[in-house]
Amino acid sequence: MSILTTHRTLLSRLLPDDDPDGLVVRQGQFHLVVMGSDRVVCFPRTGAAAARLPERAAALRLLAGLDLGFRTPEPLLEGGAYGTDETPFLVLSRIPGEPLSSDALDDADVLDAVAEQYATLLTDLARAGGDEAVRAVLPQEPHDRWRRFADDVRAELFQLMSDGGRLRAEEELAVLDGLPHLNPAVVHGDLGAENVLWEWTDGRPRLSGVLDWDEVTLGDPAEDLAALDASYGREHLERVLVHGEWSNDGLVARIAAIRGTFALQQALAALHDGDEEELADGLSGYR
Repeated sequence: MSILTTHRTLLSRLLPDDDPDGLVVRQGQFHLVVMGSDRVVCFPRTGAAAARLPERAAALRLLAGLDLGFRTPEPLLEGGAYGTDETPFLVLSRIPGEPLSSDALDDADVLDAVAEQYATLLTDLARAGGDEAVRAVLPQEPHDRWRRFADDVRAELFQLMSDGGRLRAEEELAVLDGLPHLNPAVVHGDLGAENVLWEWTDGRPRLSGVLDWDEVTLGDPAEDLAALDASYGREHLERVLVHGEWSNDGLVARIAAIRGTFALQQALAALHDGDEEELADGLSGYR
């Protein structure tokens, strides 16, 4: 049954200015998001995602108070509790704009404008990573993050893979052994094209905001650059790197290594959250 049906009364209260029959639902890895005209309602898909709602709201309040040069969703209302009769939810402000269409970057001028703004976005996140108030709130990547990740993949996911899938995964995990522990920047953690919104003025895109900060940490900016590589391809990534202000010492190798783990990261997170749909999608290339 549709979430618009099961939660119709609640949505009518949370989105009083919107027609309940005209609402749009979007599915993310951790939440179902009901889109209102000026706010959105996030419903966690699993108990684990519900338990993280207070932490997510705290991070969003922090980000909303920073001068990042773009907008982030601002928490407006929290309610409910998983495992009770009350449905857990988080109401956020809605940011205007839409993700770039697949053919938007066919124009070289648009491609360069987008790359320059992505570089500015990541530079702003790196700057925010040096703010002590930010570092006091956001989690930091643990020193042994990649070793623990590799151990968990072998222990929990290998049994779900074919022999060929395990061989592929071992090759991807082996590259992680050389990754240094870096945490100078705020890292979005899922900076795919669908989470970055743009508005168009005189035929040129302007970055209006960034969504879905569920996995925000203090870490290596190579993680967000890897997401750009996965979303847009190598040519766009190279343009972003030209406009950015990063040290190139091992950066490209770190980007490639991290990008190679994306499907495994998705599958492991889905397994921990009990999300069968996301788990199957993440493991599709390993079975």
